[in-house]
Amino acid sequence: MTAFEGKSVLITGGGSGIGAATARLMAEAGAAVALAGIPEAGIAAIAAEIGGKGGRALAIPTDVTIEGDIEAAIAKAAAAFGRVDCVVANAGIQRHRTDVNLPEMDMAEWELTQDVNLRGVVRTCKHALAQMLRQGGGGSIVIVSSITALSGRSANVSYMTAKSGLLGLNRHIAVHYAKHGIRCNAVCPGALEQTPDWDDHPNPARRREMMERAIPLGRLGTPEDIAPMIAFLASDAAGYATGGQFVVDGGIT
Repeated sequence: MTAFEGKSVLITGGGSGIGAATARLMAEAGAAVALAGIPEAGIAAIAAEIGGKGGRALAIPTDVTIEGDIEAAIAKAAAAFGRVDCVVANAGIQRHRTDVNLPEMDMAEWELTQDVNLRGVVRTCKHALAQMLRQGGGGSIVIVSSITALSGRSANVSYMTAKSGLLGLNRHIAVHYAKHGIRCNAVCPGALEQTPDWDDHPNPARRREMMERAIPLGRLGTPEDIAPMIAFLASDAAGYATGGQFVVDGGIT
């Protein structure tokens, strides 16, 4: 039996990057996967890919800034699969050009990133917890944070602050819902070959050069480097791990 046989998982931001890599890996390990995200074309493509390989996947268009969307997504996953055993709160944005220089920043710019990266995860965890409590039997939540939450070095101040807030949310859920058999852990990825909103980065070539010099393993990461840690933490093999922060960054921190 594979690690996720008979289990179901919902992944936000499942149409690309870390979310898509995690969906592929967990589906290969036997999970039924609900891909929640926008744009619809991205999640539909990953769901079709998984289905074409014999897996079970459902694409659910979901904007995590709309609470009704995430509530409906979890309800649809539960209806399709019978329950939701694992939730990966992964959806995020990174506004490379405009999420900088706090003294000059328009607060609408600040709020845009907070609404996706912090409040979007809060909404996801809120409705994941509600579903897991209703169905009983525990569950696992994995929150995708960032090493920027640990170092403070990112110029993207709203992004970094939101990712820092996720670490507190992670600890709160771990402490207060352990009695229900619900675990929660945070993964902190390092610098990847493609960041969220890659096309918005002002100088990707320069970034690559700088990061490759700084990372002890000598290369930028990939979504496939992060997915195994997420899958492990979601699985029963990590049954005694909760409230932790797990860094996957090539040694840069």
